Amino acid sequence: MIRYLLGRLAGLLGVLLVTSFVVFATVHLAPGDPVSFLLHGRPATPETVAALRAQYHLDDPLTVQYAQWLGGVLHGDFGRSAQYHQDVSTLIGSRLTGTVLLVGYAAVLVAVLGVGAGILAALRPGIVDRAVLVGTGVATATPSFVSAIALVSLFSVRLGWFPGPGGTPEGPADRLYHLTLPAFALATTFAGLLARVTRSAMLDELGREHVDVARARGVAGRTVVRRHVLRNSLGPVVTVGGTMLAGLLVTTAVVETAFDVPGLGSLLVQAVTAQDFAVVQALTLLSVAAFVLVNLAVDLLAPLIDPRLTLHGEGTS
Repeated sequence: MIRYLLGRLAGLLGVLLVTSFVVFATVHLAPGDPVSFLLHGRPATPETVAALRAQYHLDDPLTVQYAQWLGGVLHGDFGRSAQYHQDVSTLIGSRLTGTVLLVGYAAVLVAVLGVGAGILAALRPGIVDRAVLVGTGVATATPSFVSAIALVSLFSVRLGWFPGPGGTPEGPADRLYHLTLPAFALATTFAGLLARVTRSAMLDELGREHVDVARARGVAGRTVVRRHVLRNSLGPVVTVGGTMLAGLLVTTAVVETAFDVPGLGSLLVQAVTAQDFAVVQALTLLSVAAFVLVNLAVDLLAPLIDPRLTLHGEGTS
């Protein structure tokens, strides 16, 4: 376990190092000059332009800029936002809570709706199974921004059950209330995918020989499902669910922008539009780090959930 964990951590650091350089180089090779944004269209003397380029190290070679930026990142300094004129770390910290709450809320909905619908479809063949397949097919094919438009039109504008985009919550409970529609918009596609994975895994386990033996011995149906079917189905469900959790972090940019949620996703969209290089680099690197950490956690949990698996991905004898 320790050797495996150290190896995965070393690989994680390697992925983050390569990704950090790719992100840094790609952002700086993008068309456009950040100095023009810093000036906000105002005329400036050559001395002013030179001072701005020197302040943000824009005239240094790319490798020098990367080394300076990476050294700051290792000390928790992601640079200074050209758009908001404050430290990127402070800016991210102020937006982090909104994204964490939204992603957490959506993850709960994905787990409950996805796993619940998959179990229901596997245990109720016929019209229920077909209805779940149709519903999950529609959910999977619906982009998050389309779900956002539909939810706002129905539950906010027409029925008035939930506040529209841009509302100001008062207190923790009201904040969750405001995040309900964004969370459902974010969770719809992933819940449909997880439901199909759960259904497939459940049907595969229901056809196993040990399940037939347990039923032949007179074991209660609920016990068979709980101990022999559902438990053995959790391996692929957790693996896919972990990947979906990382996907939620990326998709949140669309939903936060649609619902005007002050989170990291909407901040990333604004930073890309404004060519705020420091913010784009920091948020992209954090997204990659979160994705790698989630996958590492899933790999470590898989053998605990399904003893037939090993840390090397091979079945035991």
